[in-house]
Amino acid sequence: MSNQLPRDGRELRTLVTSDGDLELSISRVPLRDVGDNEVVIRVEAAPINPSDLGLLLAGADLSTARVTGTSEDPVVTATVGEAVLRSLRGRLDQSLTVGNEGAGTVIAAGPGATAQALLGRTVAVAGGSMYAQYKIVDAGLCLVLPEGTPARDGASSFVNPLTALGMAETMRREGHHALVHTAAASNLGQMLVRVCALDGVPLVNIVRTDEQVEMLRALGATYVCNSSDESFMRDLIAALDATGATLAFDATGGGKLASTILTAMEVSCSKNAADYSRYGSTTHKQVYIYGGLDRSDTILTRNFGFAWGLGGWLLTPFLQSVGLDGLARLRARVAAELTTTFASHYTRSVSLTGALELDTLHAYARQATGEKFLITPHDASL
Repeated sequence: MSNQLPRDGRELRTLVTSDGDLELSISRVPLRDVGDNEVVIRVEAAPINPSDLGLLLAGADLSTARVTGTSEDPVVTATVGEAVLRSLRGRLDQSLTVGNEGAGTVIAAGPGATAQALLGRTVAVAGGSMYAQYKIVDAGLCLVLPEGTPARDGASSFVNPLTALGMAETMRREGHHALVHTAAASNLGQMLVRVCALDGVPLVNIVRTDEQVEMLRALGATYVCNSSDESFMRDLIAALDATGATLAFDATGGGKLASTILTAMEVSCSKNAADYSRYGSTTHKQVYIYGGLDRSDTILTRNFGFAWGLGGWLLTPFLQSVGLDGLARLRARVAAELTTTFASHYTRSVSLTGALELDTLHAYARQATGEKFLITPHDASL
């Protein structure tokens, strides 16, 4: 153990009370002794992912948000509606830590050989509770970054990269040979463009603006459809004709987009049918919802036959399904292509206290495509 180990550290916490209030605060917590194979990471960068926001903000009405406390110890309070509160029964009155992944420097280690080998190294980890100055984890969970790689470049080395690889892997497992992806201009979407290009997977990208179309084309994307265009349905069907895509991953969740994709797939699959069938094409069409950018109801207009499916897709169950060997294979690829295929770009870095400033909170809560925030627990920026 290093004698440089601090006694405590600050961490961001979220609490939903039985009275229907969300409380965001920063707590000072003592650091416990580490085990033989554990390390202490000085967390230097942790991204704000959509999956983090669900836990952090708990569906609260942010128009009611207010700040009390001091500049050093702010407390944000907002109202959680009754309908949302009912779904949060399992977490009421519990102060929870946040942050799925991050990166930093190993500043202390237990006596085990694996742990000791990481002293001084910059590592990434998906250990939860990463919106904190320090994190204690098992050494085996750490992804060692190449020498000279800053924590910022490794902070998003788990959720988005493994999700992009998981989408391609799911496609192969289920017998599809091309993909459709919505909100495709995101950091994850850009990774998927590069993965599919390297792996020879046809990919149809759906975005909302002309600027996003141009950005993805500059990355090498062949098929990019703008859902704001009047020609969107025609463009989507043409892209499906060209690729034969029958599997989509939808980040929006609400609204009519999933239904529109299934309808376009049905039109494409039925074009070469020899005979008319009242049941539609026999080709199975599948949409997986993996995000919730649109919180409205998911609306289906049943004009896409009977060979279809709509379900949810999450990274954790997927990783459990591939097993330890599969996870090791995927992690090895991420490590090898960390600054190329799986590079992330951030629009803004904020400190722990900065993350509780109302203007900043509203900005990252919007989950705007192409905007990604990074928490730097020891500083306001990197």
